[in-house]
Amino acid sequence: MSDSCFNYPIVENGTEQVRNLLLKSVNKNNSEVEQALTDMLTAGGKMLRPAIFLLFNEFGPEPKNSDKQIKIAASIEILHMATLIHDDIIDDSPLRRGVASVQAKLGKDVAVYAGDLLFTKFFQFINETMNGTDFMKINADAMEQILMGELIQKANRFNPNNLIETYLETVTGKTAELFRLACLEGAYFGGATESIVETAAEIGKNIGIAFQINDDILDYTSDQKTLKKPILEDLAEGVYTLPLLLALKKDSSKFKALLDKNHQLTTGDVENIVADVTQLGGIEKAIQYAESYTNQAEKLIASLPTSNAKMVLNKAIKKMLTRKF
Repeated sequence: MSDSCFNYPIVENGTEQVRNLLLKSVNKNNSEVEQALTDMLTAGGKMLRPAIFLLFNEFGPEPKNSDKQIKIAASIEILHMATLIHDDIIDDSPLRRGVASVQAKLGKDVAVYAGDLLFTKFFQFINETMNGTDFMKINADAMEQILMGELIQKANRFNPNNLIETYLETVTGKTAELFRLACLEGAYFGGATESIVETAAEIGKNIGIAFQINDDILDYTSDQKTLKKPILEDLAEGVYTLPLLLALKKDSSKFKALLDKNHQLTTGDVENIVADVTQLGGIEKAIQYAESYTNQAEKLIASLPTSNAKMVLNKAIKKMLTRKF
């Protein structure tokens, strides 16, 4: 799925401007870092967060796709990219967006430098566009929430007793916070009313949680070629996501011997876990969770003023949250 799922010229043109700005921004003297980030930007990333930002711009009277708006949209994508690179370093992941991850292709040192460069550009962009506003702190708080989500996840690796509530807390930080920020900033910097800005933030949070749950479901139901990344990598690293946690809640005894193996899981072990998760209804129940957050997002969208942007948003959310990759 690409940003074309929004099928809205202002968003499609805007995300292309964001991509071009990012390509220009990573053009530095270090050829390895530049090439790594250029490859990442041209590997077919969805640009969902900038697209959502630009769509929520439509709910206010401010000029659309101005240099300021494009820079803010780019700051959100840069922060997202930086977190992906650092996640791949931690997980030793070989693939990202269907191509070799930065750390797999060029080494962890280049990956760290590339991530650090993106964080530097993120701070430059928000300083240029938000200095003197509350959004400097809002962005700092968002970064903290993302980090806290990752730390909660780390603290619960290989924990078969991890609570559903803890999983949702992790997801709310590491994934939903960036969607929330995109919707919030899109509405605010588009000049929308305070009520719409508050609603936008809640929409983003619900979209983000549903998006991550769906991602975790696809890990059990899709394949590496379709997803363009290793499947069940989280399971091998001791990150037990919602389908497995729901199955464990129903019958933990089925998984004890396999999960006790920790890093030593074989391909056959993983296949057995997937079969048991499916048989115990973990996937089906996780789908219900995703649907509940999707429904909440749709109810909130229904409260927004009638407009072309609202219609596009409804269609885009359905595609995002029922995607197969």
